[in-house]
Amino acid sequence: MRSRYTAFAVGDSGYLLRSWHPRTRPSTLEPDPRQHWISLQIFGTEAGGLFDQSGVVEFRATYRFEGRRGVLAECSRFARVNGDWFYVDGDIET
Repeated sequence: MRSRYTAFAVGDSGYLLRSWHPRTRPSTLEPDPRQHWISLQIFGTEAGGLFDQSGVVEFRATYRFEGRRGVLAECSRFARVNGDWFYVDGDIET
């Protein structure tokens, strides 16, 4: 989760696509350069340990877009494939 947040913060769409599960990965991804990620808070995790094949991360990421502050809150689902973790999808909290 932290590595994906960092990739969003620096605009590394290649890493984001590589760390996205093939079943749900978009064909392209172009981060908006007007959006600046400020901070990441992890509120909870479920599974995702050394012997797990899936996990959930509940987080809140703060950003600034065109001078306005915003928050993205999501429960993200991850899956382990051949030892590597991939983002599958998530439920955005409103």
